[in-house]
Amino acid sequence: MVNTPSSLDAGFDSGTPIGPAAALGGGSGAPAKLHPFGDLHTLQHLSARAARGVRQTFEGYWRAETRAWAEPLEVLRLADYRAARGDKLTAWLPLSMDGRPALCVLDSQFVVEIIDLFFGGTGDVSPVLALEFTPACDVIVARIAKALARALETAWEPLARARFTAEPFELGGSMIPGVEGDEVVIATRFAIARGSAKPAFVDILYPVATLKPHTVALTGKVVAKPSEVDAEWRTQLTRAAMGVRFPVRSVLAEPTIPLSRLMDLKEGDIIPISFGADVPIVVGGMALGLGTVGTSNGRAAIRISKFEGPLQ
Repeated sequence: MVNTPSSLDAGFDSGTPIGPAAALGGGSGAPAKLHPFGDLHTLQHLSARAARGVRQTFEGYWRAETRAWAEPLEVLRLADYRAARGDKLTAWLPLSMDGRPALCVLDSQFVVEIIDLFFGGTGDVSPVLALEFTPACDVIVARIAKALARALETAWEPLARARFTAEPFELGGSMIPGVEGDEVVIATRFAIARGSAKPAFVDILYPVATLKPHTVALTGKVVAKPSEVDAEWRTQLTRAAMGVRFPVRSVLAEPTIPLSRLMDLKEGDIIPISFGADVPIVVGGMALGLGTVGTSNGRAAIRISKFEGPLQ
C-alpha cells in the first residue's frame, strides 16, 4: 500500500523529528528567501510517487507485505537536522542528482533490523547490536542506496530526466559528504512499515542548490494543452516505418518419416511430399493468408488467394 496516511497506524510513532522547521518555515509556509520553489506541492507529489519505489525496495528484503507513504516536507538547515537526530548512529549515504549532492539518511537500528529480516530473523533486534556498523551493513546499505536512487529517478521522470546515482561512502564517519552544515535542505521523509507494525523512516535530503536547476519545473503549473504535431517529423517517421522490411515465408509441406528411415537416408534418396492448391504465407512470424505456388518472370512465386489473420 503506497502513501497510506500515517493516522491509520494505531500507536503511530513519529520517530525522530526532522528538525525545528517552524523557525525556518517548514512545509508550504516556508519563506521565499530560503528556497525559490513556491509551495513545494510539486516536490511533495514527486515524493508520493517515489513512495512506490521505496516500498518495493524494502519489500524485497524482508519479503512481507509493506506499506509506504511520504510524510510532509520540511525545510531546514542541515546542522539543525543533524542536531535533531542527536547522538544516534546514523548512515549518511551520499547520492547525486545530475552530479549535484543529495543525502539518504538511515537509522542504524533500522539497518540492523533489515539484515536480521533478510537472513530469516524476526526483525526484533536488540539496540546493542545497532551501536556499530558491520561489513554486512556496508553491503546491505550500498544495495539500498542504489535501489533508492533508481526509485527517485523513476519518480522524477515525468517532471525532469534527472539522473540519480549512489556515491561511494564510509559508514560510521562523522563527516557528512557533499553538503555543508549551514546549507538549507528540503527533507523528504518516507515511512515504511511491515504489515501492521510501526513504521521506520528513510529521509532524502535535497540541498536547495541541487534543486535550483529545476526551479521552473518545480514551480510551474501543469496545463493540459495539446501540442501540435510536427508535420515534417510525422512524414519522416511514416517514411521510416514504411521502409521496415519483413521476412516472408511459405512452407510447401512438412512430411514426417520414422527414425529408422532417417538413419538410412543417403544422397539421392527421395522423400515424397504432397501439398494442396493453397499453401500458407507467413510474414514476420504472423499468418498472412494462403497462396498458390507458381512462377513469375521465370522465378518461383506465390499468388495470394486469401487473406487471414489481422488482414482478413
